[in-house]
This record gives sequence, C-alpha cells and structure tokens, in this order.
Amino acid sequence: MTLTPSEAVTSSELLSVVASRELASRRTVFAGIGLPTLATELARLTVAPQIEVVYESGVCGAHPSHLPETIADAVLISGAEAVLSMPALFGYVLQGGHIDVGFLGAAQIDRWGNLNTSVIGDWERPDVRLPGSGGAIEVMANSREVFVVMRRHTPRSFTATLDFCTTPGPDRALAEGIRPLGVGVTRVITELGILAREGIGEELRLVAVHPGVTVDQVREATGWELKVADSVATVEPPTAAELRLLRKDVDPGRVYLR
Repeated sequence: MTLTPSEAVTSSELLSVVASRELASRRTVFAGIGLPTLATELARLTVAPQIEVVYESGVCGAHPSHLPETIADAVLISGAEAVLSMPALFGYVLQGGHIDVGFLGAAQIDRWGNLNTSVIGDWERPDVRLPGSGGAIEVMANSREVFVVMRRHTPRSFTATLDFCTTPGPDRALAEGIRPLGVGVTRVITELGILAREGIGEELRLVAVHPGVTVDQVREATGWELKVADSVATVEPPTAAELRLLRKDVDPGRVYLR
C-alpha cells in the first residue's frame, strides 16, 4: 500500500495508531466510544490479539461486526462474551480490579493526570458545557492504569489549573483521604507526542514526539512547565499496513475517522 498525497494521515488516524501500540501486552481494556474504540479494535488486529474490550453499557468481551456508534449500540451485543447489568459491571468488574487499562478522553488535563470533561470557563456561566463524567471517575479510580487520548495539545487543554475537575487522579484523591486501586494516568497520546508518568507522586513528562515536532513546540503548547525525559524518542509514523487495517477493516464507514 503506497500512500498518495490525498491519503495523508489524519489526526484521528495518527492518534488511533499510536494509541493502539500502547496496548501491547494488555489484556482487558475499558474503552470509551470514539478514538479509544478505534485504538482497541486496531490493537486486536495487531499488537494485542487477546485483548478483551469492556464497554460502560455492560458489554464484556465485545466482538462487534462493525464499529458501535454509541455504548448502547446493539452491534456490541452480538458475539459478546457477556452482558452485565451496570451495577454488576461497576461493582464486580471495575471495583474488583479486573481492568488493565481504562481508555479515556478529556477536554482538559493537568500535570498530575486529573481530567475535566464538564465545563470550559466558569461553572455558572461556562464558555462550553461538556458531557460530564459518565463512568470516568470509576474508571480512573479502579483501572490499573489509564490512557488518555487528546485531539488538541494547547495551553488551554494542557493546563496548570483545570476549569473544573471532573475526574480526579489518585494524587488528588489521596489528598482527600480516598485510596484508589490504580495508579491513574500513565500515558497521554496527543497530536504532538506522548506524555507519560509511572504512577502516584509523578508529573506527566514528555517521552516522545511525532516526526517533525520539537521538544520546544511541545513545551510551548503546554500550560505548565513540562518535564522532559532525558531521552525523547521519535514516534514511528503509522505504517501502510496499520493504515490499511484502520481504513479497510476497523472503520471502513468512517464512523470515527475524519
């Protein structure tokens, strides 16, 4: 497969491919709709064939014939390993510590991996009102680790102070006397590169950039004084094989690819 200029890699494709690679060796993933779904389905076809995908609607071990458009899409039911009630899903699967990776999106993130999906601006008179938490608080607290995909890497989205903290990471939770099961956000995949942290007590740091992106560019696009790894890798661009799978097998109808 040879790419033509009209087939240039889109932001959605780049983020999905890079995020899918991070799922190598992971077994159970609690996936949100959108880019997390694209990434987990691509990972199943490449680096993680044994991956088990869990959705907030209660579907465990989903094997959809095509991409779901919502977490309640009937396509998730056919071929699934199990369908649980939401109390059972959250009480036994999530709180039972059975999720390796929680895959989330966010409008804002801070250096500790706390997330905002509620409002941009003032709570009473916001510039933008967002969907809110859904199950993100439980996913953050109970997954062994959390990956976040961010479409935009700007000082407003990577901010020193969240406009609202919808989903506190374990550092913030511990400060309030709550002990979560997991270590919180460990990977953030953005249009500029990859930020990472090992666990509680650590800030996110830049560990990799996409080809053509400099460390200074990422620093300028981040709303806090970003820490940088001693050795910053360059992300391998999506291969022709990965793009073919993504476009022809994972999302041929371009439900989420844009």
